[in-house]
Amino acid sequence: MSENTEQLTEQMSKFQKIWMETFTRMAQSAFTFSPDSAPPEMVRQMRSGIFQALAQSWDEYLRSPQFMEATKQWMDSAIFYRKMTNDLLTKARHETEDIAREDVDSVMLAVRHMEKRILDRLEDLTARLDALDRAKGNGSARKAAGTSAKATPEKRTARPRTRKTPPETQKEQP
Repeated sequence: MSENTEQLTEQMSKFQKIWMETFTRMAQSAFTFSPDSAPPEMVRQMRSGIFQALAQSWDEYLRSPQFMEATKQWMDSAIFYRKMTNDLLTKARHETEDIAREDVDSVMLAVRHMEKRILDRLEDLTARLDALDRAKGNGSARKAAGTSAKATPEKRTARPRTRKTPPETQKEQP
């Protein structure tokens, strides 16, 4: 406990030193002006000196090892707290046989992977069909003429249907 108190006291004294230096610089810049300068110019010099001193002191403070370490500790504890609450909520939902966020995330990930595989397969099939059309030589000629496959029945060969509709659906169709 005394180690923490000493460490805190040391950090507070460093913080106090930074602020005392800041106020000293501000006071020095506020009262360093030339006698021939006009009052509005003197105010501008004071303002720029104060802003410069503040910027320099904040830059020193934000880049100090103490501030960096405190920020790192704060971030680490925030991450730990987030993980702990997520685990606790997931466990509670699983115990009540409910759906947890992790479950939904894993399902969404699986759906995204499946969608990507299907799209990749469709692109592959499209490329293969384009290659077949180019190999036949009628794909680009048909597109250039602006005719469809139905408009040129002499080039098509009749194929028997391999897929039949079930009898239940045949009755429902008009």
